[in-house]
Amino acid sequence: MLKLVLEPIFEADFKPGSYGFRPNRRAQDAIAEIHFLGTPTRNYEWVFEADIAACFDEISHSTLVARVRERVGDKRILRLVKAFLKAGILSEDGVNRDTITGTPQGGILSPLLANIALSVLDEHFARKWEALGPSWTRAKHRRAGGATMRLVRYADDFLVMVNGTRDDAEALWGEVTEVLAPMGLRLSVEKTRVCHIDEGFDFLGWRIQRRRVRGHNGKQVVYTYPSKKSLASVTSKVRSLTRRHKHRTLADLLHAVNRVLRGWCNYFRHGVSSRTFRYVDHFTWWRIVGWLRKRHAGLNRGALRRRHLPNWEIRDGEVAMFRSQQVAIVRYRYRGTRIPTPWTSETTGSPATTA
Repeated sequence: MLKLVLEPIFEADFKPGSYGFRPNRRAQDAIAEIHFLGTPTRNYEWVFEADIAACFDEISHSTLVARVRERVGDKRILRLVKAFLKAGILSEDGVNRDTITGTPQGGILSPLLANIALSVLDEHFARKWEALGPSWTRAKHRRAGGATMRLVRYADDFLVMVNGTRDDAEALWGEVTEVLAPMGLRLSVEKTRVCHIDEGFDFLGWRIQRRRVRGHNGKQVVYTYPSKKSLASVTSKVRSLTRRHKHRTLADLLHAVNRVLRGWCNYFRHGVSSRTFRYVDHFTWWRIVGWLRKRHAGLNRGALRRRHLPNWEIRDGEVAMFRSQQVAIVRYRYRGTRIPTPWTSETTGSPATTA
């Protein structure tokens, strides 16, 4: 109920470069914006790839409540927010741990509160962008050697695309650190880095890299495809599910494996994923065949194929194995600022402090 009250109020303030845990927005929108910015003519080539250390655990309660108070004047709502933040966490060993800082991970309100806290980043880079004026003054600024920057954020995962030099991107270390400090947050030194888009980087499970296309006179294209970590994750899940004695029947196994494959493929079907899908399909097929061979150790390969693999298809009654290699690749269109809000202008348009 508290989320239903707060979300429309703060959605009126959130910037379009924020995509995580917001209505009508998804991770693919963030990837589409990176693809859009990295393509030639826009040429945002340098990437400040940032990682916040223990974001959900270290957000300052006092600063967060102060940001909520800027938009919400009802003291009853503010008391509820404070109570939520200080409610404590029941750990696995049964001990109740106090929450002096941070927002409880897994709480329904936590993603919204994290977005409120991290919107300091969105607002900082929005002010820098607006200070450059209209498109012609931004172009003049770039011709004079200046840099332009765009923030793409999904909850606590974010990066800054830079149209400029490596030095411009490196300077963001101090700038971002200064913006995050009042919220009690800090960058992870080990996981934050600056790279060129031609080197490639991982973001939200995707590998994003710009390459030259053969036979097109040096034309460059930004490719997005599943990262090695994402591929290792799905194959690990399939490997775990197909261990001996984990499922009573083949149908039970297929139901479990299909859920994993269908969700994974639906997420990655908007990228250059055909080859990866074929590999996952091949890997899963042989893992299930191995499970069948262990389950029916007394059958030779010919008998196993005739009884359980008709036409080389894995099926138990009406339940068939989900074929990753048959998933169609669909291009995802960049929506930019055209993403609709579920609330009417009367709900989100007024800047009044209300609840």
